Amino acid sequence: MIQRAYSREAESSQGERVAPVRIGVGGWTYEDWRGNFYPEGLVQKRELEYASRRLSSIEINGTFYRTQKPESFERWRDETPSGFVFALKAPRYATQRRVLAEAGPSIERFVAGGLTRLGDRLGPINWQLPPTTRFDAADVAAFFELLPKSHDGLALRHAIEARHESFRTPEFVALAREHRVAIVLAADSKYPCIDDTAAPAGVGADFVYARIMGTREDEAAGYPAAALDAWAERARQWASGPAAREVFLYVISGFKARNPAAAMALIDRLGEARPPPPADRPGEPDPDGEDL
Repeated sequence: MIQRAYSREAESSQGERVAPVRIGVGGWTYEDWRGNFYPEGLVQKRELEYASRRLSSIEINGTFYRTQKPESFERWRDETPSGFVFALKAPRYATQRRVLAEAGPSIERFVAGGLTRLGDRLGPINWQLPPTTRFDAADVAAFFELLPKSHDGLALRHAIEARHESFRTPEFVALAREHRVAIVLAADSKYPCIDDTAAPAGVGADFVYARIMGTREDEAAGYPAAALDAWAERARQWASGPAAREVFLYVISGFKARNPAAAMALIDRLGEARPPPPADRPGEPDPDGEDL
């Protein structure tokens, strides 16, 4: 039996469908967050534990750059609370190639490399294409066919982040919908913002994957209040109504030091509950700490 790794929609007090909204940042190991987002004196090996109780999701960057050990996925699962979900950036070895249709072996190695040990912390996989990759309908269709729908009894959900203007075409949207792959909404950046979040109910992927990349140093919460209000309202709309979809929204790039503040401001606007912070206990710095 194939199981989903994350919760499904509930109902509001008015009886409408309401899907979960998960908000976070990219990675959790970043020097400028220490003494800013992370309290002074928090040891590096406890940063994920802390971040996962302030945010509801994190997009793991380390899976893009290098192969992770199965034990790492298990450790990340154990350090995070129930209800927290990771998104994974797929390895560059699968996406940074001239012919996407030839990525099969790289995809298989990644999927079989232990990611299902995240269990119910496993969220969608973001297949981010380089800005130089142009849209080729046959190649993209063949690539989508390579993406497995499940592994080890867990359903897998996929998103594609296309970063070349040639993907801004109805043919790409139709292909993604046919294969139930979400098109990443990449906003506030130099890359094309391809928005398929208004797909009818039952059409395409059953989740929205958004990455907003416009945080600023001169805003304490990364974005002006009006912009945060607008993003919170968009997330609320995506997650409710007849076409309700689970939402994964990440504050990425921009002025990175402000990204956790922006994510927490959005969580507050949406009224999400957060688990209590971890209790103080001694620890040692993680000698293998990476920008994950």
